[in-house]
Amino acid sequence: MDSLKRTPIYEEHTKLGAKIVPFAGWEMPLQYGSIIDEHLTVRNKVGLFDVSHMGEIFVSGREALDFLQKLVPQDISKLFPGKAVYCQLTNKTAGIIDDLIIYRLEDNEEYQSYLLIVNASRLEEDFDWIEFNKKDGSYDVEIDNQSDNMALLSVQGPFASDLIEDMGLSKDEQPVKFTIKTACLDSYDVLISRTGYTGEDGFEILIKNENAVHLWQEILEKGQKYEIKPIGLGARDTLRLEASMLLYGQDMDDKTTPPEASLSWSIPSNKEEDYFGKEIILSQLENKNMSKILIGFRMTGNAIARHNYEIYKDNEKVGIVTSGGIAPALKANIGLGYINTNIPTLIGTKLDIKIRDKFFPAEIVKRPFYVRSMRK
Repeated sequence: MDSLKRTPIYEEHTKLGAKIVPFAGWEMPLQYGSIIDEHLTVRNKVGLFDVSHMGEIFVSGREALDFLQKLVPQDISKLFPGKAVYCQLTNKTAGIIDDLIIYRLEDNEEYQSYLLIVNASRLEEDFDWIEFNKKDGSYDVEIDNQSDNMALLSVQGPFASDLIEDMGLSKDEQPVKFTIKTACLDSYDVLISRTGYTGEDGFEILIKNENAVHLWQEILEKGQKYEIKPIGLGARDTLRLEASMLLYGQDMDDKTTPPEASLSWSIPSNKEEDYFGKEIILSQLENKNMSKILIGFRMTGNAIARHNYEIYKDNEKVGIVTSGGIAPALKANIGLGYINTNIPTLIGTKLDIKIRDKFFPAEIVKRPFYVRSMRK
């Protein structure tokens, strides 16, 4: 069995008393204190995450755009330098190999450069698939996996912009939503994007491993005025669920298509270029010929749904819970799951979740469960 990896920030986590757990091949902080407290810190103040386990793959070259257009359903041609887009890597049967964000970096008409931020658990599969298709199509591109050389820190919450300004990047200079830029932060050269996995305003900062600890310490120090806290994987999961953001391996996999995962919003119907699974995906978009669909639900009592619990409608099993838990900012219990498309999926549809051989009521609700405007 391969030994678990550690991020450059690992020793800082132990100094802060974090509970360390294995995750996607890494030793990562689950929590430093209360998960609910960490969750609410991000919702109301600002939190700092070490997400250096994520993968960074650079794709560049004369045919980089054509190459990426083949790999993802999104239309990468609409990206201007600095712009980012959420998308999926799909296989030949339209299954999701991974979900990722693609950033177009500064380039010119003859030479394009892109950064792919991918899930830690899928880095090897993603890289192999990308390399295979480069060789298979003889594309003039360079694939550079820099995951082992770079750290990724995430600053999330309503005071994130103020904190980044205190770190030396004025609000006028900060990237706008879903863009990326090079910057000098606390005297270090970084790539900083206005993206995140929490449903809050925030930034993700890519920095060389050797500078990561100092930047982590400086962010925590300058963030004291905003009552910053380091945030672990536990709150990261509750935050993303509350914001209805999917988790690969639970809410989608390589046997799930983007339309089935309710990701149709991320797929242009008019993209001309061919891509893996295009015929299946477009058919599902147009004809709704899917056997399952991802829905969001809210428990109407105090019961908590968990991964792999069964979903029932009128005493008949109709689906499975993929993610479930508490929503601290909403003071509710929520979940995501797949249900058969032969039953109603309208908002308000009544369901039952089977928990330890008993049925507990739930109903389909609008997603996302939480948006910033709900903050009191």
